[in-house]
Parts: sequence; structure tokens; C-alpha cells
Amino acid sequence: MKAIVQDRYGSPDVLELRVIDRPNVEDDEVLVRVRAASVHADVWHAVHGVPYVLRIMGSGLRAPKHRIPGTDLAGEVESVGRNVTRFRPGDEVFGQTLGANLWRNGGAYADFAAAPETTLELKPANLTFEQAGAVPTSGSLAVQAVRDEGRTRSGQSVLINGAGGAVGTFAVQLGKAYGAEVTAVDASGKLDMLRSIGADRVVDYTREDFTQTGRRYDLIVDIAGTHPWSASRRALSPEGTYVLIGHDQYGASGHRWVGSLGRFFKLMVIAPFVSQLHPFRGTKDPGDRLVVMKELIEAGKITPVIDRTFPLMEVPEAIRYLASGQAGGKVVITV
Repeated sequence: MKAIVQDRYGSPDVLELRVIDRPNVEDDEVLVRVRAASVHADVWHAVHGVPYVLRIMGSGLRAPKHRIPGTDLAGEVESVGRNVTRFRPGDEVFGQTLGANLWRNGGAYADFAAAPETTLELKPANLTFEQAGAVPTSGSLAVQAVRDEGRTRSGQSVLINGAGGAVGTFAVQLGKAYGAEVTAVDASGKLDMLRSIGADRVVDYTREDFTQTGRRYDLIVDIAGTHPWSASRRALSPEGTYVLIGHDQYGASGHRWVGSLGRFFKLMVIAPFVSQLHPFRGTKDPGDRLVVMKELIEAGKITPVIDRTFPLMEVPEAIRYLASGQAGGKVVITV
């Protein structure tokens, strides 16, 4: 099969298209013929090998343990392990190749990829493979922020900082699906798109600082991470909630050893004393985030926003484009 192969950490230039053997499938895994895969920030980190803590977390100390990048996919079931009961050959599925810790390579940038049965769902019939491949990681993060940690309810006011990217476009639509009034913050070139997916109000961050306007919000989902907690707190209602996604601008604003994790640790320390930081006291993953996305997509309440697609051989260019910050929505690989 054809696959993108990574033998060492570095820029996307270290990635090569090669012909290699198909992956072996364990008893509880599914072999998927990949039709589309997405590019997201964790892929950038896994390819570059930064922050260095990801190497200790299982990516590989000197070189990647798994040589094929990518974690999100959509495609057709080729075969199943003997313990798999939910899928059969020919099923159209989408999901992730890894069950946890996406700061490592997952094998999705290939003709075939193995994935645990538990991380896959049947593809929504109203999505193309490209649209479905855009959903898993970014959509699940949006559900985590808006529903699980943000506890969004009808009538609330929600601000999404960094709304025009992969997670943000899903978060905007989720906020609207839960009945909130949504303010979307991003660059001027993405504001029309944000209006088109339902944002009630848009803010051009180059012209207006949302922390200085006097407006208060019930929930701030901070994807961009461009303001310190002390500034964001000014824009929260007294009973509001702050959720940090922790984007480190592809290494530009994070520590080389721990990335943006340092910000999380600081907030965790003060969270017991600040009610607006209750997500940092721990929010359990209910395990249904991809299912939630699937149901809302099938109901017509969420549609993946795809900025550009690239063929498999152009994965390096796709990763560079993602890191440029230009993408409005998702960057997808077609296989």
C-alpha cells in the first residue's frame, strides 16, 4: 500500500510517500480502506516531535515509534478482527486510529489503517468521506469544550476565541445547536464564513479586543490562547466558565519542553479557589463525543467546514498550510 512515512522528527520535509506492507489487525481492531483523513494541530506536533514531553508520553524518544502520521480517518471496512462485533466489511466508517493521547502517529495517512473498534462509528449518510474525515478529533474537542466543560444551555452567551479554525467552526455550530448566542472571534478573512455557519456576532481580533469591551459571557472557549487568564476573566460573567483548549500557535507561543501544558497546570493550581475554572478540577470523558457529533450532523445541525483538500502525496504541503493559520475550518487529505 501507499503511505506517508516518517523516520525521524523534523519539519514536514521529513515525510516521504512510500510503498509498504498493510498494517496487521489485532483481534479488537478494524482494517479501514482510507478514503479521507484530516490534518490537525496534534499531527503537526507529532511530526515535529515538540513539545518534547510528547516523546516521553509515547511518541518515541529519538524517532517516532509509529512511522505513519495521522489519526482521523473516514473510509470503508476492509476486514475485522475476530472480536469485532459492531462492523463488517463494506461498512462506511469514520473515527480515530488512537483511543487516547493523540500526540503521536496513528497511521491514518495511508491506503489502509488499523483502528480500535471502540474509536469508530458508522459514517453519517449525509456526509462525503472528506467531510466525515474532518470530524473526529476537532469535533470531539468541540463537544468536550462546549458541552462537557462549558455545560452550555439555551439562552447563554458564548464566546469562541479562535472560532475560524478546525475546532472553532464546530464549537460555533455546537453552541447554536444548544441554543446559545454565539460570538466568534478571529481574523477578518474568516468572519463571513463564521456568519454563514450561525455566529450571531463576529469580532475581528485585529480591530477589537474582546476582553476590553465590557461585554460579559457565560462561557469563553479559548482556542487561540491569545490572552492570559487575568484578561479573559474580565469578559466572564460572575457565574461564567472559562475553557482553555491550549493552542500554542504551532510552537510559537508554547514552551519547547511542555508546550502549552504549563498554562493548564497554573490554572489547575488556582481552580479550587475560582468557580469560573471548574473544568480544570477535572471533567470525565463520557465516551460519546463522536456519537454526539454524528447525531447532530445527521440532524442537519452541524456541517463540517473544509478549507482545502490535498492528495496523499501532498501531506507535507497540507501540514505547512495548516500551520500558516490561513485555513478557515478543516484541512483534509484525500486518499
